[in-house]
Amino acid sequence: METALTRLVGVRHPVVQTGMGWVAGPRLVSAVAEAGALGILASATMTRERLRDAIREVRSRTGAPFGVNLRADAGDAADRVRILLEEGVRVASFALAPSPELIAELKAGGVVVIPSVGARRHAEKVAAWGADAVIVQGGEGGGHTGEVATSVLLPQVVDAVRIPVVAAGGFFDGRGLVAALAYGAAGVAMGTRFLLTSDSTVPDAVKARYLAATVRDVTVTRAVDGLPHRMLRSELVDALERSGRVRAFGRAVREAARFRRLSGLGRRQLIRDGLALRHAKELSWSQVLLAPNTPMLLRSAMVDGRTDLGVMAAGQVAGVIDDLPSCAELVERVMAQAGEVIGALRAGGAPMRS
Repeated sequence: METALTRLVGVRHPVVQTGMGWVAGPRLVSAVAEAGALGILASATMTRERLRDAIREVRSRTGAPFGVNLRADAGDAADRVRILLEEGVRVASFALAPSPELIAELKAGGVVVIPSVGARRHAEKVAAWGADAVIVQGGEGGGHTGEVATSVLLPQVVDAVRIPVVAAGGFFDGRGLVAALAYGAAGVAMGTRFLLTSDSTVPDAVKARYLAATVRDVTVTRAVDGLPHRMLRSELVDALERSGRVRAFGRAVREAARFRRLSGLGRRQLIRDGLALRHAKELSWSQVLLAPNTPMLLRSAMVDGRTDLGVMAAGQVAGVIDDLPSCAELVERVMAQAGEVIGALRAGGAPMRS
């Protein structure tokens, strides 16, 4: 299926695997790329040396295009951009709007720039700065999320910009892809659906928690880092919501020290990144202090398998997913169903069931 997205990044199918921290590593990204979709490597939790190694590992596994997700507010963002340029990465994605200077540098090096946004005004801003496409995530999406549903936000953004728009938040099958295309999107991005594949390195016990979840088990809480965060309801989430602010700050201080060791950041760099994060997201000081909770609590679950000590970011689609296909099987299934739905609609019949 050819769309503006597939032509832009050189993949066979208009499907993107999002850059999920601790989840989107070389194995998952390369499996997605081999399946003909766009895999995006999550780099925010990596040192620069590990990022370069991870890019080379993906390339050793596949010759297909893939991307890398970067933190635009990181103090070493320019150094990481240079790594992408030196390693010939096809796509750079960003969770926060990159500066016009970073966009220009990447585009001059032949890298496609695709920021993720959660509001129309943010899409308009990055489009004016030269972004090649934009991923727009509605409130159904996992992790940090907004309040506007994809079905409302997506058409707003499609009408506002003249670059390809990729829809995220609530997608897991071919019917969703067709719906996104009908709204004017050039493809869909999926996080939770790719997390729940056999190629994902997330521990089996954690995957089991996701598969057992119903739609009602997916919640939005501010207890982790002061921002709305969609995740699975768990005993830890309940405890965090009951705990006082002082206890939460104490945890954040400990997690900041752990994150600094794992990411290779110095104390000064961590402070500078916190200040940049406060400015970029218009955070309060308390939210900045709580921010280190997120990557480390995610790591406890997604890497260590500790569902009792970690949090499990999840889109609402977690409540309707019940299997663990390979990435190749998943992408093939999505595209086959999309073709069947389009065919049925053209024939005047009822869309295919999943």
